[in-house]
Amino acid sequence: MKNIFKSIIVLLIIFANFSFGKEDSTQVNKWIPTAVAGLNVSQLALSNWTQGGENAITWTLSGNLGLKYISDGWTFRNSLKVDYGRSKLGGGSFQTNNNDFYLESVLSKNIGWKIDPYFSNIIRTTIAPGYSYATPTPQEIANFFDPGYVTQSLGFAYERLTGFSTMLGLAVQEVFANKFTQYTDDPTTTKIESFKFETGLQSVTSGKFVLADNLLLTSSLTLFTRFKHLDVWDVRWDNVIVAKVNNWLNVNFSYLLVYQKDQSLTTQMKEGLQLGIVYTIL
Repeated sequence: MKNIFKSIIVLLIIFANFSFGKEDSTQVNKWIPTAVAGLNVSQLALSNWTQGGENAITWTLSGNLGLKYISDGWTFRNSLKVDYGRSKLGGGSFQTNNNDFYLESVLSKNIGWKIDPYFSNIIRTTIAPGYSYATPTPQEIANFFDPGYVTQSLGFAYERLTGFSTMLGLAVQEVFANKFTQYTDDPTTTKIESFKFETGLQSVTSGKFVLADNLLLTSSLTLFTRFKHLDVWDVRWDNVIVAKVNNWLNVNFSYLLVYQKDQSLTTQMKEGLQLGIVYTIL
């Protein structure tokens, strides 16, 4: 686990070095960096309380990093989202409640059409061991790149509206596993596979919407289907509403919906409402 966090820290430093090493400009042939870090905490402390309840604390660290390069006709865009959080109730031990790594890179070319050809690469996994707490003894159910999903897509993108983009293309997806091979194993063979290769279609639509002077909605919808099963789609719908109190204090509401048949036959949902300290690095 220490090695995982070391790797993440090195990756963050690399992004930061790229960011601080370039001029902040919207002109062509320049790197355009963004970096926002956040700490969200909720806490309840009771002493001699006669109405019942237990002490509770929850914290979440988040990072949103971006690096964009624009040249004559070409745009290279990178975004990294990392979330990790834990919670503790009463005298129990800390439990992981947020555990997400999502890296997207997109290279597009302006050819004078309404749509631009593009190539994208998306990496998603957990950043630390994940556990199920449904039993008295926590059961590990995921780890860094166990499973890990890498998806490449080639197609066309529409990016003519400020704050909105949509992409559709042919895609290949590689799934990696080590211990949790239920995500990669082919049940029709006797061998246990730790790698799975799939081909299909991918769509990614993202938008930023200003709901009020201090209220921003960010939404991203990612869809993937396999040619073998075009009637089944993987869905990841990530939404964040940020209400800005002042320059360093925000109220955040997040909602993540995931449907992925190889993980669960039912829809997965994660929702959070927190008061957080936000620091805009770039």
